[in-house]
Amino acid sequence: MALSDIRPTVRRRISWGISLGVALILVIAVAWFAVMNWDVLGRQFFNGEVAAKLFPDAITVCLRNTLLYTIICFVIGTFFAMVLALMKMSRGPLRWFAIAFIEVFRGLPAMLTIFAFAFMVPMVFQYRWPIGGIFGGLIGLVCVTAAYNAEVIRSGLEAVPRGQREAARSLGMSIMTTNLIIILPQGLRIVIPPLTNEFVMLLKDTALLFIAGASIGMRELTTFGRDGLTTYSNGTPMIVAGVLYLIVTIPLTYLVGRLEKRMAVKK
Repeated sequence: MALSDIRPTVRRRISWGISLGVALILVIAVAWFAVMNWDVLGRQFFNGEVAAKLFPDAITVCLRNTLLYTIICFVIGTFFAMVLALMKMSRGPLRWFAIAFIEVFRGLPAMLTIFAFAFMVPMVFQYRWPIGGIFGGLIGLVCVTAAYNAEVIRSGLEAVPRGQREAARSLGMSIMTTNLIIILPQGLRIVIPPLTNEFVMLLKDTALLFIAGASIGMRELTTFGRDGLTTYSNGTPMIVAGVLYLIVTIPLTYLVGRLEKRMAVKK
């Protein structure tokens, strides 16, 4: 009997069973490898003595800084994103400026943008950032955030029913007033789930700030893990940094899923 003759439900069950079997084999293989090499793995990546030396700074300094940098870049970037979204929906030079800004900072790798603001801009203008390269790196992340969030917000604004604009215009409101008072609040409610997802992505992108360098009190998790790797010649600091990232990102990812389902039900 050919595979095409099998009912779709049976084919799905067979496919699911094969996938589960392959996954189970991989898990068993990884577990067996870990058990057989635990002396080396435990000492190099799960060293309790090294991990103990990382706290409480891992949380009180580095995790705090990671969350602080994320919130600062997200708030400022989203503000500029709203401006860019409205500019892109307008006509004239402002529209072309918004398009150019969005395309440039969406097209460039975030690491290159951070490097440019942290080192190239001060080099060209013979200027030192107030708190070092990390300040320029944050500016770079703000620009990247603004570019990505601008497209998210613009899609939300365009999803608002056209009748809302026509009703506002019939009442004598200008285009700018209509966008700010009528369209923008409704559009932002629509894009809450994707904006939350962008927040999670930004949280992980703060790891790129390690290229900007930072003082001990301004390190984020990745810089902290890298410094610990060098100091102790051990991979445990990177594992600790990864676990702390997961502690934050997994609940946020779950929240995004919940918000998307709730928005889908409302539609």
